[in-house]
Amino acid sequence: MNAAAPRVLVIDDERQIRRFLDIGLRAEGYHVLEAASAAEGLVLAATRDPDLVILDLGLPDREGHEVLAELRQWSTVPVLVLSVRDDEGEKVRALDNGANDYVTKPFGIQELMARLRALLRNHPAETATDAPPVYDDGHLRIDRTRREVFLEQEPVPLTRKEYAVLAALLKHAGRVVGQQQLLREIWGPSHVQDTHYLRIVIGRLRQKLDDDPAEPQWIKTEPGVGYRFLEQQPPSDLR
Repeated sequence: MNAAAPRVLVIDDERQIRRFLDIGLRAEGYHVLEAASAAEGLVLAATRDPDLVILDLGLPDREGHEVLAELRQWSTVPVLVLSVRDDEGEKVRALDNGANDYVTKPFGIQELMARLRALLRNHPAETATDAPPVYDDGHLRIDRTRREVFLEQEPVPLTRKEYAVLAALLKHAGRVVGQQQLLREIWGPSHVQDTHYLRIVIGRLRQKLDDDPAEPQWIKTEPGVGYRFLEQQPPSDLR
């Protein structure tokens, strides 16, 4: 499989549907990720950066509309809802919650593929753009060129790993960065399961930045998924 093949995440609890989509999507050159529950789907969406999501509404652990609403809090990935629910109210609700298209079951595979191609054309894959050299919200200043961090104009001494985690989160500011992605990038592929390393470093970062995890200013935990850097608006005189 070509490493550049678009990644499609299928979130559907029907095994036969997932298998049918897997065969059809792979035949068209897509890389397929599968989830049988809302929880698994949200984790894959956050950690594997799919280019498109196919979402069923009738999931065993959560309502599909809730999954869509949560996904839209941190991602603009195109979402095609695939559901047996064919009444207008369900379609309107899904589209209002951020779905890009809605297809009812049973469906024709060729029509579905055409809709996927249209969504991918209209929503090119998100690429993480590099953060500006200096982040400064009036309280926290991160100078990436000098690898220096200041809190209320006082230098914050960080270890190499602490700085690397903070810089990685800043690079993807506003988006969830999965635990495994951070571990892979900073500790290496052999440490992707060592989540306790990451928890320790995040704890130290919060302590040094005086960032309360219950009401975070900068580092927000997405339970079971990863972390997100929250950009704060700088004072008007710094804009």
